[in-house]
Amino acid sequence: MKPASLNEIKRELGTVGEEKLIELNLRLAKYKTENKELITYLLYEASDEAAFVTGVKRDITEAFQAIPNTNLYYFKKSVRKILRLVNKHAKYSGIPQTELELRLHFCRALRESGVTFEKSPVILNLFRQQVDKVDKLCSALPEDLQLDFEAALKGLEK
Repeated sequence: MKPASLNEIKRELGTVGEEKLIELNLRLAKYKTENKELITYLLYEASDEAAFVTGVKRDITEAFQAIPNTNLYYFKKSVRKILRLVNKHAKYSGIPQTELELRLHFCRALRESGVTFEKSPVILNLFRQQVDKVDKLCSALPEDLQLDFEAALKGLEK
């Protein structure tokens, strides 16, 4: 996700009402880093959550394709970097379903990376933690959505 320039953000803030501006500033104050990306999400992408999720999934997939599979050490470092990306975008959204979709995609991409990460306890534990987070998020969703995500979760655990 490429953040908008300060001028673009300033123009958009001029069109937003006072109440919305206060809400944006309070939310922005909660986070000290990546403020520009957060305000870009809130102003431009929050209205179309599906497109946001699709874009982040594409970024995750591209990042996994760019990982060098020759050295497990570099693979581990790259996977952690991708997970930071997932956490950052899940935090921006604040919607449990979005976080669930991003974490599921991360786990699928890790499985499909072609690397036998079961040899590395660090990566295996990281994968299991994400599966546990997906399970916890899934249990918090309404029942009709739970069924869809539980099927995807069972596919990961194999």
